[in-house]
Amino acid sequence: MKSKISLITLGISDLNKSLAFYRDGLGFKTHNYKEGEDVVFFDMEGTWLSLYPKEKLAEDATVSPEGNGFRGITLAHNVSSKEEVDDVFKQAVAVGAKTVKKPQEVFWGGYSGYFADPDGHFWEVAYNPFTDLT
Repeated sequence: MKSKISLITLGISDLNKSLAFYRDGLGFKTHNYKEGEDVVFFDMEGTWLSLYPKEKLAEDATVSPEGNGFRGITLAHNVSSKEEVDDVFKQAVAVGAKTVKKPQEVFWGGYSGYFADPDGHFWEVAYNPFTDLT
């Protein structure tokens, strides 16, 4: 197996709200999306992101769509400076993200903060002075 993540799919509760958050708010570019479809793909650098109704995603995985609280996973967006962390974080909050942890110096020597998207998926915005993950 290749050590590669090709696609991350987020189970969402309101496709239009999440589409507006990611496409219109954060500026992610959709890939072949047509109004009325129930799945959205974003072509990103290194991987793909998709949005799919939570109930349908759970059905596909043959599990219950119920669940709450911390899901035990975060998504990360690394940038090249502390100032860029602050800028991206402000942009996300301005378009509806909820602040989980304001950007700050962190124990491992970097700088990061966390926000939640409209469905509560956690995103970390981070500057790592030791490894270029941008």
